[in-house]
Amino acid sequence: MTRTMKLVAGAAAIGLAAVAVIVLVAPVNEACAADTASFADDVVPIFKGRCVGCHAPGLEGFEKSGLDLTTYEGVMKGTKFGPMVVPKDPDSSNLVWLLDWRGSAQTRMPHGKKKLSTCDRNAIRSWIREGAKNN
Repeated sequence: MTRTMKLVAGAAAIGLAAVAVIVLVAPVNEACAADTASFADDVVPIFKGRCVGCHAPGLEGFEKSGLDLTTYEGVMKGTKFGPMVVPKDPDSSNLVWLLDWRGSAQTRMPHGKKKLSTCDRNAIRSWIREGAKNN
């Protein structure tokens, strides 16, 4: 093999290795908002976009559970079965449990739709961890 052929073969091997590294490296997680969250700025838009289509007075989710996600008071009141948010304790909050799809298919929220993004669920977790304030 000539020197030129060896150089071309070596360059090709390096190029293939670089492509393999790019393909095999795990994708970067989507960038999420800051670790702090506000009810009005961060949580309400999630609820409006993904939840209040069912969990508002007069709608199916509200009628079945009593959960009104249109207001802070409604969120904190919880359902006819009990509270949804335990301030400062997202891991004990039923809201997080349902949004993380930890229960049966019948209790996964939002019902029959795509799971909330990790960023959206983390924003809700942060808000709860910070005390679930009306801010």
